[in-house]
Amino acid sequence: MEVGKLSAEVRVSKGKEAAHKLRASGKIPGIVYGGGEKGGGALELTLDPRALQKSLDPSKKRNTVITLDVAGKGSMTVMLKDYQIHPIKHMLTHADFVRIDPNKEVEITVPLVLTGKAQGVKDGGILHHTIRDMAVLCKPTDIPVKLEIDVTTLLVGSALHVSDLKLPPGVKSVLDAQETVVTCVAPRAEKVTAAATEEAAEGAAAEGAAPAAAGAAAKPGDAKAAAGAKPGDAKAAPAKAAPAKK
Repeated sequence: MEVGKLSAEVRVSKGKEAAHKLRASGKIPGIVYGGGEKGGGALELTLDPRALQKSLDPSKKRNTVITLDVAGKGSMTVMLKDYQIHPIKHMLTHADFVRIDPNKEVEITVPLVLTGKAQGVKDGGILHHTIRDMAVLCKPTDIPVKLEIDVTTLLVGSALHVSDLKLPPGVKSVLDAQETVVTCVAPRAEKVTAAATEEAAEGAAAEGAAPAAAGAAAKPGDAKAAAGAKPGDAKAAPAKAAPAKK
């Protein structure tokens, strides 16, 4: 099977048990949205996962435009919308396609790659790459492998936005032009402020003052005085009654 070409069959048996038997036979279930006999609805498929992998362009991957030949239904132009992989065996277990019109724009996501070394990084700054995959609109024939943005002139405290991108002909951004793509910021230095230093000093002084205060409160004669005290000494003198208010 060549890149951009894939064959499949209409899936008749449905349900979990049928899907399990299908995978056991080396095939996987799939579905095409918008691919019914009248151009609407969904069409459930049976396909070879190895053939699917071979049909994808190594560079474009999911953005590959595929001519899908379904037995008894004819050919249709599709793109891979989603897929599932077995968590342990790491094999394809399901594939979702979407039918497209080769003459109309499609919305896809393309990797956004930084090129060059920013001047701000040379000056000690740190790059923050905020958008790594960018949504764009274009016709299937104009889908780029990737988008690039040169950060060479980026200084510390500066940023590059979507409007700074040089998009290929026929490609339009879905994002707002002022959306930030990458920034260069100064590293955060760990500084101890004067207030923090003062607070630490006060804390240390308070810790040293507490034992001293405790020692000063207890005089050498206090223990003897306490030992010589008689039981009757603890009795308090009767309090005088307060004069009644007239």
